[in-house]
Amino acid sequence: MEYLDIVDENGIPTGRAEERTKVHAEGLRHRTAHVWIGRKDPETGRLQVIMQKRSRQKDSYPGCYDISSAGHVPAGMDYLPSALRELKEELGIEAEAADLHFIFYHSEYCEDVFYGRPFYNAEYSAVYLYTKPVDIETLALQKEEVEEVRWFDYEETLPAVLLGDRKYCLNADEFRQLGKYLKEYL
Repeated sequence: MEYLDIVDENGIPTGRAEERTKVHAEGLRHRTAHVWIGRKDPETGRLQVIMQKRSRQKDSYPGCYDISSAGHVPAGMDYLPSALRELKEELGIEAEAADLHFIFYHSEYCEDVFYGRPFYNAEYSAVYLYTKPVDIETLALQKEEVEEVRWFDYEETLPAVLLGDRKYCLNADEFRQLGKYLKEYL
């Protein structure tokens, strides 16, 4: 079982931890770490991000394109170690703390239904940017989590995300904010 710290509106643990299933069944606020992998397209110079296509076996948003690497912060763990762990587990990238640029905190809430059950997601996330070179052909994908990865042109993808295209399971506000930091770091 995976336990998550319940946090206040500022992402501060309240001292209470609950099992992941209960967290999403009741919409309890918890922490996640998001890592965006970005680059300038070697041919066009345009900003790109890697998105992972979630496994069709996932309990939420199966088959949707999502953040490069993301996951819950387990109870008692902090954001950065969790971000590094998720990069390694999901994509096989062995990064160090200095490789991740913290860019902002983000809070979101959403409701949906998967497999006939309500799903409530109240997250407080630390968002990071990874800018080291990545060859998607050599990534070691965690098959239970990730079906495939692709480079997406940021500016071409932004309108679809802002309009809520269900091909993506991205928070429009987070994706919009990401653009500012892609321009700054790339």
